[in-house]
Amino acid sequence: MAKKVTIDGNTAAAHIAYAFSDVAAIYPITPSSPMAESCDDWAAAGRKNLFGQTVRIAEMQSEAGAAGAVHGSLAAGAFTSTFTASQGLLLMIPNMYKIAGELIPAVFHVSARALAAHALSIFGDHSDINACRQTGFALLASNSVQEVMDMALVAHLATLESRVPFLHFFDGFRTSHEVQKIDEIDYEDIKPLVNWEKIKEFRERGMNPEHPDQRGTAQNADVYFQGREAGNKYYNAVPGIVEEMMKKVSKLTGRDYKPFNYVGAPDADRIIIAMGSGCEAIEETVNYLNKKGQKVGLIKVHLYRPFAPEYLLKVLPKSAKKIAVLDRTKEPGSLGEPLYEDICTLFMEKKETPIIVGGRYGLGSKEFTPSMVKAIYDNLA
Repeated sequence: MAKKVTIDGNTAAAHIAYAFSDVAAIYPITPSSPMAESCDDWAAAGRKNLFGQTVRIAEMQSEAGAAGAVHGSLAAGAFTSTFTASQGLLLMIPNMYKIAGELIPAVFHVSARALAAHALSIFGDHSDINACRQTGFALLASNSVQEVMDMALVAHLATLESRVPFLHFFDGFRTSHEVQKIDEIDYEDIKPLVNWEKIKEFRERGMNPEHPDQRGTAQNADVYFQGREAGNKYYNAVPGIVEEMMKKVSKLTGRDYKPFNYVGAPDADRIIIAMGSGCEAIEETVNYLNKKGQKVGLIKVHLYRPFAPEYLLKVLPKSAKKIAVLDRTKEPGSLGEPLYEDICTLFMEKKETPIIVGGRYGLGSKEFTPSMVKAIYDNLA
């Protein structure tokens, strides 16, 4: 049964990750370090995971080492998690391609942080996770401390079912270190949601000298292309699986989750599409403006990759004629930032042309206030 706890986003993510992990391969980097520290503390105290075991913690000498340890541990049939951010996540990218290419279920929990460009910043934005879009990891966003716990559970359930690895992210400091009173999900309540047959299948796929098989080959031009395309069916299934797991978690918690959640006027003429902690400020502003007689709304992105247009269109008000897409990242030289380009492509392929404007906000945790949100809606008017 759920109980009220006062914790931050990192602890919320760690609570769920610990439940689903045999092993956690870790290396500290701000602002993700408390996730690994919590798991280390719990393991030292003998806390048991869903499998009735104490999680084995392995601290490596870099994030690249942690990612390699995750890959090896997973290949051996042990459920393994890690926690990272920023440049640490970039060091994991080579192994992320392998884990995704081999269709190994796993979850990386990331407190999304700015990357060192002209200067270093330890604060939050989505620069790091956007560098991982091509790895083959599914990307799942949480917007608040409560959502971190709930979406972490969705990620672990969905990766088991789909075999596609997940990167579950939330804003560094703004969510990772925000302390809130939330509902903690009890491990006993999680057990009925788990597909134990999938756990058995994963363990049986683990490398074992008693039944050797060939993996990690080098392929030439005659077959490599076909091998890459053969994974498409797994990715096509992910949005439906995520929706199913969100329904299970929603039923358990009483909180409504979809790949895209809409809040605002049902007949809104102007909407914002965004993800991350900024959605909290936008939602507060939407509620205020609608009480004043305006018709505005917000689409909160949870499932960022694989991008599923049909789920966004399900919640998009038919009345929406003007859309602002907000990205918390900068992609120098591009026509627009990634989420903006996704939305433009969606409507282009539908042969529909609402007014769509893109914007950057909050790099390095730059303040993002209700007055700024109002200015966005005013600009759309």
